[in-house]
Parts: sequence; C-alpha cells; structure tokens
Amino acid sequence: MTKVGGNSMPECRVIDLTVEPATPEALAPFGAVIGRDAPVKPVSVDFYKGAVKMSYPARFLCEHPVEVTLAQMDRRPGEVRYMERHFQHTQAFLPLGGKPFVAVMAPPGDGELPDLSQVRAFRFDGTAGFAMHLGTWHEFPFAVEDGTDLVVILSSQTGYDLKAKDALTEEAHGPDLDKKDIVARTGNVFRFELME
Repeated sequence: MTKVGGNSMPECRVIDLTVEPATPEALAPFGAVIGRDAPVKPVSVDFYKGAVKMSYPARFLCEHPVEVTLAQMDRRPGEVRYMERHFQHTQAFLPLGGKPFVAVMAPPGDGELPDLSQVRAFRFDGTAGFAMHLGTWHEFPFAVEDGTDLVVILSSQTGYDLKAKDALTEEAHGPDLDKKDIVARTGNVFRFELME
C-alpha cells in the first residue's frame, strides 16, 4: 500500500507531469485564459469614453442556476487520483490576490476516462484564470502558496452531484458531474512538483 493525498491505495504506476506555463496557446485544447493576456481584443464601452473596455475571452454555458463561490486553498501534495468533467456547464476559476496555482487537465473526449497521454499540468501566475470547455477533464486546482483564494463559477447541480458520492467507489456521478478514481480504474497516479 502507498499513500496518495493521505488516502491509502494499492501500489500504482506514477506518471510524472512537467508543470507548464498557462499560456493561451497551451490551454486552447482545455479552455480559455481569462485575463489581460487573453488573445481577445477589448472593446470600449460607449458610456465611459474609453476608460472602460470589455473583452469576451470565454463563453460561459450552464443549464442550471450559476453559483459564484470562493475556494480558500492551502497547499496539498501534487498528486492526482481523481479527475472529473462537467456535461452541463463550463466551469471557471479566477484567482484573487495574485497567488499562483496549478491546474491539471485533459481535453474533452468521448471515452469513459480521460486520455491519460493527454493529461497536462499548468501553472497560473495569479494574474489570470481560465474557463474550461464543456467536458474538459480536471482535478480541482492546487495552491502553490497557503492562503490562495480562487473564485469558482459553477453550476448549482455540481454540488448535488458531489453529495451523491458512491460510498464503495468514492466516485460521484450525476447529470452534470462525472468524477472518476483514476488510480482504481487505471492503476496510475499523476504527480508533479509544486514549485513557488
């Protein structure tokens, strides 16, 4: 037995991930960067004589009421046992306070599991967030520093689906959420270094 994130589990193969910078080009298969460096030209709002400009880097889709939540995060091991995807909304993560974080994702796909060869880790420097494409596989972001705050924009249905966790498999499924135990299903765990 080995421990991953404090949970005991059978021995598994470790897949090391290199943490890449979160650039708009690198994130394109997974979603869109939301920040000043997003590749979208801002448009002036007529009422404010050019002092206010708006850009539209991502389209947010949701079939249920939208919740704007605050995730208060401390560091945890850079290990990914679970990955999830959403069928009914395009979840978004926006940093507060300029602290960096890491997101681990795989592109959307038709299979029951993410394509393990496509899983990547991205470091956000705290100046920008992202909105995922519908169906993007991901684990909840990792804080690089204790006391990291993220605004999470998500469907109210996600909370209901997470509460319906299966006691035997510790997975969660519902109309919006598909959360899978990658270790139990594939014998693999993803690891990366959380460097400041």
